[in-house]
Amino acid sequence: MALRIYGTAASRAARPLWVAHELGLDFEHIALPYLGGATRMSEFLVLNPNGRIPVVDDDGVLVWESMACALYLAERFKGGRWSLAAETPAELADILRWSFWVVNECEKDALTYLMHSALMPPERRKPALANEAERRLRIPLRVLEQHLQTCGYLAGERFTVADVCVASVMAWVQGASVVMEQSPRVAEWLQNCLARPAFQAVQLMIKSE
Repeated sequence: MALRIYGTAASRAARPLWVAHELGLDFEHIALPYLGGATRMSEFLVLNPNGRIPVVDDDGVLVWESMACALYLAERFKGGRWSLAAETPAELADILRWSFWVVNECEKDALTYLMHSALMPPERRKPALANEAERRLRIPLRVLEQHLQTCGYLAGERFTVADVCVASVMAWVQGASVVMEQSPRVAEWLQNCLARPAFQAVQLMIKSE
């Protein structure tokens, strides 16, 4: 079996890479950048006609969209000691709803905050956009904060792919002090997620690229 994950770790490819490290998978990482036209080459468009990373190639089974890649790997390699997949219908419901929730309710504003507070060159940043994105994030984070008042994880009583999917977005706003101060349970849960060896392994990949 050949498992390949395409996409620089400093992108949404971090999500399937995190899952792969959590599961201890043997895989080949092709650190394709999202800039410079590499994803528009004909050989890559065969893998993803949208011309975007990440892509998971599981011995010819192609998966794109970062959350789909993460969910696929968890399901494909479930059942082991470190399984991240659902074990019950209730866990499956939680995994699906939280993964879709973070895309629909949080990701756009989280990325805006990250770009205009840290990633963009200082002369291109617009602090007002970062502040407004942080303000909007207070509403969905109240939902997550409420859930974490009684549960340590997002699905069941253990770390699952739902935690990977949501934490991978929340990591973008860990520097948003106002939001995090108002959501102490979220801040604690996020800190625990980002301290995991698998996430730290992806951070090392980013530094080495």
